[in-house]
Parts: sequence; C-alpha cells; structure tokens
Amino acid sequence: MAEVRRRKTDNEADDAAAAVAASSAADSSDHVDSEEEKIPEEKFVEELAKNLPQGTDKTPELLDSALKDLPDRWKNWVIRGIFTWIMICGFALIIYGGPLALMITTLLVQVKCFQEIISIGYQVYRIHGLPWFRSLSWYFLLTSNYFFYGENLVDYFGVVINRVEYLKFLVTYHRFLSFALYIVGFVWFVLSLVKKYYIKQFSLFAWTHVSLLIVVTQSYLIIQNIFEGLIWFIVPVSMIVCNDVMAYVFGFFFGRTPLIKLSPKKTWEGFIGGGFATVLFGILFSYVLCNYQYFICPIQYSEELGRMTMSCVPSYLFTPQEYSLKLVSLSMHCNYAQFSNNLIKLKLQFGIGKTLNIYPFIWHSISLSLFSSIIGPFGGFFASGFKRAFKIKDFGDMIPGHGGIMDRFDCQFLMATFVNVYISSFIRTPSPAKLLTQIYNLKPDQQYQIYQSLKDSLGDMLN
Repeated sequence: MAEVRRRKTDNEADDAAAAVAASSAADSSDHVDSEEEKIPEEKFVEELAKNLPQGTDKTPELLDSALKDLPDRWKNWVIRGIFTWIMICGFALIIYGGPLALMITTLLVQVKCFQEIISIGYQVYRIHGLPWFRSLSWYFLLTSNYFFYGENLVDYFGVVINRVEYLKFLVTYHRFLSFALYIVGFVWFVLSLVKKYYIKQFSLFAWTHVSLLIVVTQSYLIIQNIFEGLIWFIVPVSMIVCNDVMAYVFGFFFGRTPLIKLSPKKTWEGFIGGGFATVLFGILFSYVLCNYQYFICPIQYSEELGRMTMSCVPSYLFTPQEYSLKLVSLSMHCNYAQFSNNLIKLKLQFGIGKTLNIYPFIWHSISLSLFSSIIGPFGGFFASGFKRAFKIKDFGDMIPGHGGIMDRFDCQFLMATFVNVYISSFIRTPSPAKLLTQIYNLKPDQQYQIYQSLKDSLGDMLN
C-alpha cells in the first residue's frame, strides 16, 4: 500500500509540473505570435545552404575535362591559380584605364558584394514571405550611394559645381536631401511591418544596415584614397592580394599547424610566410611606383585645363631622402637605362656607411604591409564566421575556385578603412579646393571679410 501511495504522489507531482509548464507556455504565447517569427531554425539554415550558389567547387566544363585526372587538391590549386592570374591581369588593365575606370569598378564591386550579402537575407525573406525586404534593401543602397558619392563630388569638385546655378542647390542642401531620401525609406519600412513577422523584419532591417556599413562606407573610403593618389589605392590592394596568395601557397606546401577554428584550412605557416612575403613585396612594389607621377600625384580638377589632372611636383613622401645610420647602411643607386620597354635597372650595394637614400613613402608602406598581413586576414576570418553561421561555403559562384566577389574582397574593405584613417592621421594636409568650396558657400559679406583678412595678411608678408 505504501508503494502505491508513493507512486500516486509521484504522478500527482508530475501532473503539477506539466501544468506549470503548460501555463508557462501559454503565458509566452502572448509574446510570440507565430513559430515563424522566431530566428530561423536549423532546417531553414540548411535550406539556405542548398539554395545559395557556391563557387569554390564550380569548374568550367573545359577545365573540368582537362583536369579530371588530377586529385581534387591539385585540381583546386590549378583552378585557383588560373583565375587568380586572370583577376591580376584584369586589375592591371583597370589601372591602365585610369582613375575613372577604378571608381566605376569600385562601384560595381560594391553593388555585387551587397547583392551577395543581401541574397542570404533574401532567401530568408522567400521562406517567410516577408513584404518589401528586397526592394527596401536596394532603395537604402541607392540612398547611401547618393549621400557618400555626393560627399566626394562636393569635396573634390565643389568649386566647379558651385559655378553651375542649377547644381548649386544640390551642393548646398546635399545632406538634407540625403536625409529626406533616407526618411522615405524609413517610413516605407514602418508601413510594411506585419504583426506576424515583427522580429524577422527588424532583424532584416538591421541586416541591411550592417551590409551598408560594411560595403558602401568602405567603397566611399576607397574613392577618397584614390583621390589622394593612385599609389594609396594600388599598393594596399596589391598587398592584400599578395598576402592572400602567398599565405595560400605557404599553407598548401608547408601548412601543418591550424591557425583558427573559424577557418580550418588556415595555418600558422601560411600566416607567417604570407606576412614576410607581403612586407618584402610592399617595399619593392612601393619603390617602383614612387618613380612615376601617374601613381603618386593626387587627382585634382584643374580649372585651367577644365578636366581632372594627375600632374604635380612630387611631394616630400615621393622625393628620395637621406637617412643617417649608426651601424650598417644600405645604399641604393639607380641606373636608369633607356630601353625601349622603359625597364629600370636597380643596383644594390651593401656595406658599412653613414646614410641611406630612400623614399619616405616606403616607411609608410611597411606600416601598411604589417597591417595587411597581421590584421587584414581577420576580415577573412569574420567572413568565414558569417558563412559558417549559415552553413555555406561561399558568398557566390562568380569566380570559379574562389567563390563570389565578396569572398575576394572581405579583407580589402578592412584595409581601405585603415588606409583612409592612416592618411587622415599622418599624411593629409589642408586642401585648398575644399577650403574654396566652403568659402563659396558663405554669404557675400563673409567672403569679403575673408578676402580682406587674406589681403592684409599677404600684404604684411610681402612688405
């Protein structure tokens, strides 16, 4: 009898616990309208991975048939190598096309990267039937580009634009117009909210804005770097490419020690080898570019010529300077031979001495190469973590053996921010063009006051 009573008591306790759990679930139903409103479950993540295109394992039919006898490891090596050289040659052609070609390419890359990131969110949108997510995302992209690219135009071409009467309004009220466009999108989003999907819609709203921060803001900084001189764009971009390639090479042949769990194929051997190769490459590549005005001169609008110009007197950074050494010096003597292909013959002499002749920019290039080889890869690790969260291997399939555009530019965006901050902190000096733009926006009596102040100041200097 005692045993029966004990079992009865246990059953009553279980029933009470079940009732409490049921009550708790009922209370929570006041806060969750639908199971679909929850963050995507594992089954949705798996479905995303199936729907999104993957490019690492994608191979053109011609290459696939030619390399079918190779092991998968070497097959991937060859495919990655081929398309790496194709991208490097394409990059060289774009540089040859000049600043405008680089800016257009930056815009196109930005749009493609945004599309690849948003497509992941769009797959969630298709599953849950959320209204207007895709349209809103692209609207906010256009609005952001209007603001950031407009800022660049005002900064570098404000003097010219202010002289065109119907454009002066756009310059004066550029930020107000940009804000008004954003508010339209904000109101559009609020009106599109559906009670059943509040959490999901606000999550994707945040998704869009983070994507804009990662992609659009960085492309704006890249454009600013280009205006400072092509060397501030070409050298950092090339350093990231060099580090990526050499880290892969060192890791492929010598990699034994895993570097980080987010990216299991990355090794310490590849990380260290790629770092040393990047620093050496940065010094040599910077030295070559410092010899050409095309790369070192800032891009400015010439009122006399009526167009953009890239001619200047080389600044201190790009004029060889003599540095004294206490122990050992490296003296560099350049013999410029007049070959038809304009090649440069470089002779290095090592020995005991007192001075070192070098371009000051090379010291800065060492700082850039250290950042690109030590911190730059963390942009790739960040992207790897993002992809692992959705169980996908690549952002897209545009580049066989590599993945999507975002897979190749994940480190570039971080580097662009560093270069822009570095220039503004250690390099940039006040720009006369920007000062003139601000003066033209003043009232006539304020402009006259500045004129009189400058006249008195210059008169005292001349006398």
